[in-house]
Amino acid sequence: MIQYATEPLILSVRSRPGGHTANLSRPIKPKPPPPTPAGAGAAMELSAAFEERVRQMEDARNHRLALLHAEKEIQAAKSRILSAKLAAARRLEHRRLLLERRAADLASRALVARADIDAARFRRLAVARDLSSVRDEIEEAERREEDWDRFYEAKRKEMEEFQEVSQRFKAETREEVQRLRDLVSQLKSTLQELQSSEMYSNNAEIDAAEARKSDLTAKKAKLDESLASSRQFRALLQQQLQKAFQSQVGDQNTAQTTI
Repeated sequence: MIQYATEPLILSVRSRPGGHTANLSRPIKPKPPPPTPAGAGAAMELSAAFEERVRQMEDARNHRLALLHAEKEIQAAKSRILSAKLAAARRLEHRRLLLERRAADLASRALVARADIDAARFRRLAVARDLSSVRDEIEEAERREEDWDRFYEAKRKEMEEFQEVSQRFKAETREEVQRLRDLVSQLKSTLQELQSSEMYSNNAEIDAAEARKSDLTAKKAKLDESLASSRQFRALLQQQLQKAFQSQVGDQNTAQTTI
């Protein structure tokens, strides 16, 4: 019977493609002692089978290493893709924040602009109301001016008529006074002549002359009263015209101050 040693044998195999070294720790059968001529063929067959088995294990190991390397490359590619996606996501998040800030800024500006527009609209309405009020005041002032123009025109015509009447009355009164003065002078001279000619017996003529004198004196007094009344009426009319003119000037100044 052939006895084999039981000590383990450690093999070192170099891989073909990558040049990696694989240490295979596996207990294998030790090298048998030199066989006898009868068992030499069996030992050669066992050595060939062992080498084939080692080659297959090396191929499997290299295949697994290649798969592991490919898996690592895939994981690295996935990691790079994930990093790129994370960077893109961060950029998108940053852009979103910027857009949100810009939207908030635009919304704030829109609110401020709307407030300015509302304030401008209120100011425009207030100005429109003021313009309407001023327009009404101007129209009222124009109506008052027209009324005052008509009043002045009427008073002017009355004044002109009064002046014409007053001038005619003055002329007539002056003529009448002059005629009465002449008549009084004539009567005085006649009375003096009568008194100096000693014709005192004709009392009827004297009485008639005195009555005529009294009548003329009364007429003169009436004329003086009429002249005084005319002067007073003229002065009163002038005062009324002056007051009306001052009132119109005050209204015009008030309207200009309001405008």
